[in-house]
Amino acid sequence: MKKMLCMLSMAGFVLATLLTGAAPVEARERLAFSGGPDGGTFQFFSNAISTRLTRELPNVDVSNMASAGSVENLRRVNSGEADFGLTYSGDIFLGMHGQLTNDTREYRNVQALAYLFGAPAHLVVLDGSGINSVQDLAGKRVAVGPAGSGAAASAQRYFTSVGLWDKIRVEYIGYAQGASAMGDRLIDAMWVFAGYPNASIIQAAASNRIKLLDLVEAGKASGFFDTNPYYAEVTIPAGTYSGVDKPTFTFQDSCIWITNNRAKEDTIYNALKEIYSPQGLNFMVSVTSTARAMTIEDGLYGIVTPVHKGAAKFWSEKGLTLTDAQQGK
Repeated sequence: MKKMLCMLSMAGFVLATLLTGAAPVEARERLAFSGGPDGGTFQFFSNAISTRLTRELPNVDVSNMASAGSVENLRRVNSGEADFGLTYSGDIFLGMHGQLTNDTREYRNVQALAYLFGAPAHLVVLDGSGINSVQDLAGKRVAVGPAGSGAAASAQRYFTSVGLWDKIRVEYIGYAQGASAMGDRLIDAMWVFAGYPNASIIQAAASNRIKLLDLVEAGKASGFFDTNPYYAEVTIPAGTYSGVDKPTFTFQDSCIWITNNRAKEDTIYNALKEIYSPQGLNFMVSVTSTARAMTIEDGLYGIVTPVHKGAAKFWSEKGLTLTDAQQGK
């Protein structure tokens, strides 16, 4: 009897639809966005984008997921567990080529959408320490971030390239601990891989005169940028930190908004169109000031891997030219 009533009810719905000419409401496309740890920059960005797209795009519902960060997002998006994610350009590049640390799998389903912000390398020393260049660090104690962190990985790549990794005394400690240790003269230098101004460097500069060492010259001489093409040169402006009155030439990894190759072209195009509208960019900045780095002009900055076809269409319409690597050639 219940089955018969159900069939009659469905038949009545279909008949009513035909008689009134009304179409059933289109189902919303449900998408998952893998962000980062609670309270971190990745999570601010993923939550803001998810909220904006759900609010402004018809028939799209984007849910935000907490995550350990860049590499976990790469894996989730590649497998289809998540539709969007935030990943550093270096992790995308290394993942595609099976070169992630302790992971030889090739993550080839991931495609880039846009550059969001950069994480520059800072190499901090005390003014008056006698350390004036990267090569002066031989035999010195250098804090590089926690073991297994992105900061420590980038430090190992850089110092290995310039021939110093086996000559420095590496300390695997976090930024805040590193700033305190520098003030207590327990370390000679601190490596920070994060957006500027960084709170821990501000902390170090509050009680000590500090310097930032230039990293580009030594990196170019050693071929560092040739073997790590996902790192982009960047300048930390003079005055960013107390007592540092000249620009610092360094490099950064780029945070990239990613999807997978199964994502719909129209969905990706419309998502970028909304987020990179004047209203969308204003909203992003209202959530996190780091979003000031998001511009049309730099939409493809730091991307050295294939771009999704929906994103390629959007950026091409904005006058940007995709490189061979971004076109997957």
